[in-house]
Amino acid sequence: MPISRSRADHRRSETPSSASSSGADAPEGRSATVLVVDDNEDNIRIVSAILLSRGFEVRIARDGKGALEAVKQFPPDLILLDVMMPGMDGIEVLDHIKADPKSGSIPVIMVTAKSQDEDLLVGYKYGAEYYVTKPFTARQLLYAIGLVLGTEEPE
Repeated sequence: MPISRSRADHRRSETPSSASSSGADAPEGRSATVLVVDDNEDNIRIVSAILLSRGFEVRIARDGKGALEAVKQFPPDLILLDVMMPGMDGIEVLDHIKADPKSGSIPVIMVTAKSQDEDLLVGYKYGAEYYVTKPFTARQLLYAIGLVLGTEEPE
């Protein structure tokens, strides 16, 4: 089913929260900012802890509308985007992000429990740079982020 780009809803559904720590490289020598988009509080807590322990600045959106607003207000260096969310799912959010010239170059890593080839190919079709399937380890997540941001060399 094609996703209509005209359905973008940029109303604020939640102010993105943030926490920061120094360390992870980003443009201009600052910490890389990662927007974590997930409707599950446990996932948010785990991913945020992993990222903060490595010096990333973390911003959080708990739904698709909140993600679009966060990207519009404070463009991150990277987005970790859950696929299965109520309302606007991750694929629709991805489509909106990649269709907008102001956010289209922001790399997106899809985070999902779906691991079938067809599911992954849909995300790549809409512009995802990488996929991480649940469950994942901290090492897997950080390796994916390093590959996408260009700070990690493949083994």
